[in-house]
Amino acid sequence: MFKIVKKRELNPTVTEMVIEAPLIAKKAKAGQFIIVRAGADSARIPLTIAHYDREAGTVAIIFQVVGGGTMELNALNEGDCVHDFVGPLGKATEIEGLKNVCVVGGGVGCAIALPVAQALKAQGTHVTGIVGFRNKDLVILEDEFRACCDELIIMSDDGSYGRQGVVTVPLEEKIKAGANFDEVIAIGPLVMMKFVVKTTKPYNIKTVVSMNPIMVDGTGMCGGCRLTVGGKTKFACVDGPDFDGFEVDFDEAMKRGTMYREAEAKDREEECNLLKKEVE
Repeated sequence: MFKIVKKRELNPTVTEMVIEAPLIAKKAKAGQFIIVRAGADSARIPLTIAHYDREAGTVAIIFQVVGGGTMELNALNEGDCVHDFVGPLGKATEIEGLKNVCVVGGGVGCAIALPVAQALKAQGTHVTGIVGFRNKDLVILEDEFRACCDELIIMSDDGSYGRQGVVTVPLEEKIKAGANFDEVIAIGPLVMMKFVVKTTKPYNIKTVVSMNPIMVDGTGMCGGCRLTVGGKTKFACVDGPDFDGFEVDFDEAMKRGTMYREAEAKDREEECNLLKKEVE
């Protein structure tokens, strides 16, 4: 069992938990993920490692409460234990040798982008951060990003915080102004990453994207996380989650991502009813 030593609400739908997991903390690297189950009968949830502390033996995860599995997880509190916490899984983000990088994060994907930005800064890379949210109430991890970015640009869809607009606008402005990025790393909704790639491709700036398709076992056996990359089938759990954005078939990935929408809605409704009964 893995104890929850800290829990905090980052915004009304996003939660951070710090879990006691010394063996995982010892091996974890930026870009890798874990699979967690709140209880013995809970769904398996893949979550990127948001932070790790080798000395304290803890690993932080950040998740959005969107379905039955994440609702069960969010119902746990400090001092409780999660049933399973497996990892680190996947390949770490390749950052060695990079001198000038733009990290682009969207929504809860910023939780995945942050450890990458932190790792880049720790090795002396010049980091430009561009993060986007729907509105001010959904902004997360601003202080943490400011601490590891040489420049941080915050965008909001409605203009309630930072600049109004999408993340590709300041990205292209920077490129046209001669930023000379070695690489752009984009992490967020599929449609956001697709348009980041559309922005960088004409300038031939290498762009890495972090893919988060449906995943079951995290070892490449189930095939649920398959993607088409460069015309070949890849598995996000073992071949990624990072891929060359120029080669990812985003349209296929978005189509596959909607396959279980009805099942997820039903699962959420059932979990809501169950939690209501427990409260009563």
